[in-house]
Amino acid sequence: MSVEIWTIVLVGLSFLAYIYIGWQSRVENSKDFFVAGQGIPSIANGAATAADWMSAASFISMAGLISFLGYDGSIYLMGWTGGYVLLALLLAPYLRKFGKYTVPDFVGDRYYSNIARLVAVVAAIFVSLTYVAGQMRGVGIVFSRFLQVDINTGVIIGMVIVGFFSVLGGMKGITWTQVAQYCVLIFAYLIPAIAIAWFLTGNPVPQLAFTFSDIGEKLNNIQVDLGFKQYTEPFVNKSMLDVLFTTIALMVGTAGLPHIIVRFYTVPSVRAARFSAGWALLFIAILYTTAPAVSMFARYNLIDSLHNHTVAEVQQLDWAAKWEKTKLLGFDDINKDGRLQLTPNKDTNEIKIDPDIIVLSTPEIANLPPWVIGLVAAGGLAAALSTASGLLLVISSSIAHDIYYRIIDSTASEQKRVFVGRIMVGFSLVLAGYFGVNPPGFVSQVVAFAFGLAAASFFPVIFLGIFDKRTNSEGAIAGMLTGLIFTIIYIIGVKFGGMQPWFFGVSPEGIGTLGMLINFAVTLVVSRLTPPPPAEIQLMVEDLRSPIIEE
Repeated sequence: MSVEIWTIVLVGLSFLAYIYIGWQSRVENSKDFFVAGQGIPSIANGAATAADWMSAASFISMAGLISFLGYDGSIYLMGWTGGYVLLALLLAPYLRKFGKYTVPDFVGDRYYSNIARLVAVVAAIFVSLTYVAGQMRGVGIVFSRFLQVDINTGVIIGMVIVGFFSVLGGMKGITWTQVAQYCVLIFAYLIPAIAIAWFLTGNPVPQLAFTFSDIGEKLNNIQVDLGFKQYTEPFVNKSMLDVLFTTIALMVGTAGLPHIIVRFYTVPSVRAARFSAGWALLFIAILYTTAPAVSMFARYNLIDSLHNHTVAEVQQLDWAAKWEKTKLLGFDDINKDGRLQLTPNKDTNEIKIDPDIIVLSTPEIANLPPWVIGLVAAGGLAAALSTASGLLLVISSSIAHDIYYRIIDSTASEQKRVFVGRIMVGFSLVLAGYFGVNPPGFVSQVVAFAFGLAAASFFPVIFLGIFDKRTNSEGAIAGMLTGLIFTIIYIIGVKFGGMQPWFFGVSPEGIGTLGMLINFAVTLVVSRLTPPPPAEIQLMVEDLRSPIIEE
């Protein structure tokens, strides 16, 4: 069977499984809808968290950016992995002990203010919409290539599927669907990585092949011959300061991501939250330790397949012709010598490659069987849809629970709260679809913006809310607003307004670190200049940090 047929079969089977799970997990009460009834086992929640965490950015785009950035691309590995460890060890158990449904719920109750709650809701929506834009772009890319439909159609198909199990099952349906999606995406990532490692190095373990073979030295030599810097040379594409700031932004942004934090509310206890964090870290590490190897293998194979080949030879490659139709791969024989040259100079480079196609195209370039290529497409969709569903529920719960129920109508019935939540999922889907059709950058870049926004808005108020009982509502509100507004202005100004990165050349992906520091400073100063929190709030914070004994 052809690649397209295999893709339709595997994607179709996986979608049927997701829909079945969503139908079986349908809910009627708000606790099931927003936090899965707090009854998810630790290992299942670990797998669901890993799927929620390993979005289209991790599956589709991260290896592509590392492949293009080389050593400097390690910021994504260090930032995202380190951030999850920070969240799991420093924040998650306390947030679970607090026992609320959402991050704005924590902010509103900890800072005894509906204004603080509203600011947190706005921040959650900003972060989630920015993040979901990357997921929808990933869905569109997969469908555009493997089902031969345009990106807009692919986004709509993805919206319908994710909307189905999100609306029916809420967090319960999303959680069990994400367990299945993790299984799909991890097998889809590992199988081609193992095969390519064996073909290139004779070692089937990608991590060992990457570390102990001569593939890195070969690629370094090829890069130098083509006029690039060595693949493993540091600080070629980013300054040392930008690498530091971006890594920190990704790390603390992870610890402030509302759709990951809410996962720790779905388990029965604080102890279960700790265990699920450990399982999730293990499941995440399987993919994240494989990504650098995939990046290097992909770079090597791409250069070998395209550079210095004739235009006719490249056009005869089935994978190249099909990716060229998506406009994510392009060829232009600028010097008219009949051969295509890959160069570091944009004016002379004759091969244009979108980083987002690296993982999806690598199995085809390596001539792996069609079923493996179809499996990778199913894995990419699983990664994108699992995260998109979690983000949609964050937007839904932020409005339905934190605004409608907690502020507008505190007497609303269970059925009414779930109904409003489902309406908000539908509204969020429309916005997600728009950003999928009009994304502001590469998948990983778009997602990096979301991490910067989370770092600048949520991390300081969550951290201080747990560890500093003197932090009050005035400080939290001022800090969140200052950090969020500063970061948004910098990102929009540099990406869309023509503004040069004025803070020592730090990129929009890294500016969230400065936004976070501003947030911390403003929160602490304003809190010390205004009255302390009520005594019962300070006692609550002390109790939040006290050890507990669970059976």
